[in-house]
Amino acid sequence: MSQPITNSPLMYLADRSEDYQRLGIDPMVVQPFEDGMRIEGASEGTWEWWYFDAHLNNGAKMVVVFYTKPNTMPHLPLSPFIRISLELPDGRSLQKSQMFPAEVFSSSTECCDVKIANNHFYGDLNSYTIQASIDDVAVEVQLQGQIRPWRPKSGHMYYGQKGNEKLFAWLPSVPQGAVLATIRVGDETFRATGTGYHDHNWGNAPMASLIHHWYWGRAQVGDFTVIASNITAAQQFEYIPQTVFLLAKNGEILADDERCVKFSIEQIQVDETTRKPVADLVKYETINGNNRYVVTFERTKTILASRFIDQAPPDQRAKLEMSGEDGAYLRFTGLVTVEHFVNEGRVACEQGEALWELMYFGHAIFPA
Repeated sequence: MSQPITNSPLMYLADRSEDYQRLGIDPMVVQPFEDGMRIEGASEGTWEWWYFDAHLNNGAKMVVVFYTKPNTMPHLPLSPFIRISLELPDGRSLQKSQMFPAEVFSSSTECCDVKIANNHFYGDLNSYTIQASIDDVAVEVQLQGQIRPWRPKSGHMYYGQKGNEKLFAWLPSVPQGAVLATIRVGDETFRATGTGYHDHNWGNAPMASLIHHWYWGRAQVGDFTVIASNITAAQQFEYIPQTVFLLAKNGEILADDERCVKFSIEQIQVDETTRKPVADLVKYETINGNNRYVVTFERTKTILASRFIDQAPPDQRAKLEMSGEDGAYLRFTGLVTVEHFVNEGRVACEQGEALWELMYFGHAIFPA
């Protein structure tokens, strides 16, 4: 179990008044520029992406991500990259990705307005349009926010000694929104509504140098909305855990103080493809006065399991093999349960479908 921690000299989530002033952001109000490009030039070691996922009422699930470069290769200069992942209503799973030349990329620093060739991801923290196509797969999405933009404190996590810190930043621009989506696969067309989510991440150091692994998930279940993550720092930062957590009901935030959250995993299995330990149960528990909330993700299916080295172009693969590259990414579907207790009596229990992930940068750590 990961216990809540206070900021460590080796790793901290910026939340002081001087941090907000230095970053030019408001403690409570997210500004449109925060969803614009934050790493100008995409220099070596930096990275940035804009992420979207949705659960559709016809049973389909989709993920679309625009990257400044593949997240497995932060050493590259600007190398635009798009990934589309689909679970179709009939159970088919499609994974598409493509790298583009730098000259077809553009992005505003004033708001989210990212273009990669004929693909476009843009919005204003409330309404978004996402258009992407790779080979015979194309998606068009309208996303309308239902919960205000939110970030964990400043959203900026720093690793290393003061004066030499490295950054990992996270902005859930749309914690929950209404979705209208069109999916085209060859000659087939699927149209559906549903719920979606958009966030934005960036940093100035290779993630593998800062983070060992993370669990991340989000869900809408009944009247509840959940965004939850547990991030384990790399070995040089003593595997310090940092939990990020948002629980809202009917659009109003109930709990988002990471210091009050306990994280735990149970029923560990070893994934055959990646050889990483994977939990069948991922649990977050938080207490707010007399109220206790327990959020449990229960894995029923692994829809994606990939090793970073297998995704790399042939000319990069040899370098990764020499470096001992052991990174992997896994995405799951299953059930999420939200329980609300008042004075230890359960007053509400909602259950529904969820999509979550396990990102692994370091060598596997198996529970004792």
